[in-house]
Amino acid sequence: MAKVLLIVGARPNFMKMAPLYFAMVKAPPLEPLIVHTGQHYDYVMSQAFFEDLALPQPHHFLGTGSGSHAEQTARIMVEFETVLLTEKPDLVVVFGDVNSTLACSLTAKKLLIPVAHVEAGLRSFDETMPEEINRRVTDTVSDLLFTPSPDGDENLRREGVAPDKIHRVGNIMIDSLISILNRIDADQQAQIVQRFGLGRRNYVLVTLHRPSNVDERDGLEQILRYLNRLSSQIPVVFPVHPRTRKNIEAFGIEASFHDAFQIVEPVRYREFLTLENNARFIVTDSGGIQEEATYLGLPCLTLRPNTERPVTITEGTNELADMNGIEAQSTRILAGRWKEGRIPDLWDGHTAERITRVLLEFPGKRH
Repeated sequence: MAKVLLIVGARPNFMKMAPLYFAMVKAPPLEPLIVHTGQHYDYVMSQAFFEDLALPQPHHFLGTGSGSHAEQTARIMVEFETVLLTEKPDLVVVFGDVNSTLACSLTAKKLLIPVAHVEAGLRSFDETMPEEINRRVTDTVSDLLFTPSPDGDENLRREGVAPDKIHRVGNIMIDSLISILNRIDADQQAQIVQRFGLGRRNYVLVTLHRPSNVDERDGLEQILRYLNRLSSQIPVVFPVHPRTRKNIEAFGIEASFHDAFQIVEPVRYREFLTLENNARFIVTDSGGIQEEATYLGLPCLTLRPNTERPVTITEGTNELADMNGIEAQSTRILAGRWKEGRIPDLWDGHTAERITRVLLEFPGKRH
């Protein structure tokens, strides 16, 4: 048996880990164990994912919580080292670009334990983003790099990564999206949408959490005023990230919005996917939601100056947006003038199976 630790810590990780866990369970030489760092620790941001994705409870929960980037990363490294010394795994698999990804890959590598990075090679080329630092460093120390799209391969080759480490396998988040939506029938989807007083294809779904959008009062207030104006044309629903909610309250931003602009608490994964699947369009700053919108064929406005997922623009339905142009882009969408896009290659719901086949061929030995 090859013991493999699967690392999760923040909301995006759970959807990436779940399909791989179940694919590995079906491959008996592999023994997957789930390690939850506790980077996201409230119910909807964490525990509800285990329920919605039908996952077992984590084999290890580190409970590291929040803090500055340095504090959080350091606590994860200290706690994870204890797990590594106890479990003595053959491989550590990390996902995405959060602090848990960086901390656990570094800790494993220092103990000479091989590391695999799922969603490798993505680059925004913006080093003001903590995620960009996390993914670059993680890719540097990883032994197996699983990329979702050709740009990932190209970025890694340009950085001098040996070609035999790079495996293009597709987008593992799409595995979870397909799996969950297949379990929610049309009546259930209609009920979820109606619960928010909405109609199918007659609302805009919003998510915002990046510091560049929510940590400065003027910028956040400008975005909220735009959404309020938009809601006079089409209902807007905004499941608010805890960080964003905290800042709205701390800045004392006036909340005299139209009734059609709903700022609601975070929703469970299955509910969020349903809201995505039935929206007219999406406004976001999330990388994963850009990908989900492209798969679903939904217009997506990404409030960022760059994206580490350019395939969602070149092939998909996504466009970058800023506050100077977003109203014109919204108008184009509402008028039905938006690109159709297509689903990128290998975004087919079988990425976890392709990763598992590579893992079965990996030596699984300590270096």
